[in-house]
Amino acid sequence: MDEKKFSDKCRELVASYTNDHLDKSDQKEITADDVFVVWQAKVLQNNKALLSTKLFDGMYYEITYNGDKDEYYFDAYKKWENKAIKA
Repeated sequence: MDEKKFSDKCRELVASYTNDHLDKSDQKEITADDVFVVWQAKVLQNNKALLSTKLFDGMYYEITYNGDKDEYYFDAYKKWENKAIKA
């Protein structure tokens, strides 16, 4: 799968997942334009991307495309902590 098509599909998947999990009482939704790719790679027939949204919710997403099986694997993560540790 080419990188643009994969990136567009990932942004759609993240927007859909996010909208399904937002608090409905906020009456808020995002679009694929509110999702950005942090990192993306293609190795042979497989693709992988790390994504996030413009929301301040601490979520990030990892999506892998398995070209052999024509399947996407979707992982959603919440950042709990960020701290420096001196060597």
